[in-house]
Amino acid sequence: MLILKNTAMAETKVKNSRFVAEVHPIHSAEEAKELWRHKKETYDNGGHIVYAFTIGPQQNVCGCSDDGEPSGTAGRPVLAVLKGSGLTDTLLTIARYFGGTKLGTGGLVHAYSNAAKAVLEVAETKELIPMSHLTLTIPYTLYNTVLNRIKPFGFEVSEEQFSDDVSISGSLPEEKLPQLQATLQEIGNGKIPVCCKDSL
Repeated sequence: MLILKNTAMAETKVKNSRFVAEVHPIHSAEEAKELWRHKKETYDNGGHIVYAFTIGPQQNVCGCSDDGEPSGTAGRPVLAVLKGSGLTDTLLTIARYFGGTKLGTGGLVHAYSNAAKAVLEVAETKELIPMSHLTLTIPYTLYNTVLNRIKPFGFEVSEEQFSDDVSISGSLPEEKLPQLQATLQEIGNGKIPVCCKDSL
């Protein structure tokens, strides 16, 4: 699976109609729909902003909308192109500026599919690395030692809480989890609790 490095845009034309396609990194269906609603408010095309999105390591969450185009001529073809690209955690929108000539249902399917392909050709992507999300509870005396030893595993700290002990939350590549657990076992003689959350 692939994810986007950043947003991208491409424009295609069919019989004077313009199709402006964009891709955005997202993390939830709610975020996808909110971003689409924002585009509906800001674009001045007076017509359709078709969208499709995929989320999750197996593209297991997805959705699309024809946004007023004839049923099946826009959202589904765009989603098919997006899924075929291997991209996930991605929203693809296409704003259509009508050029005065009707394209017909077959023409719309072709135009929206080509617009989706065009933006995906210019989008920069990278491999999706499954991550494990953890919380470690460590005594103050081992704080610096643990931080220094977990960095080589690619552990990214997202939050630290200091009370009786230190609680460190963060994530690391899933494949590194067994090595991290072995290292913590060695440092803390089995006394450093590791709470694993769902992997994303």
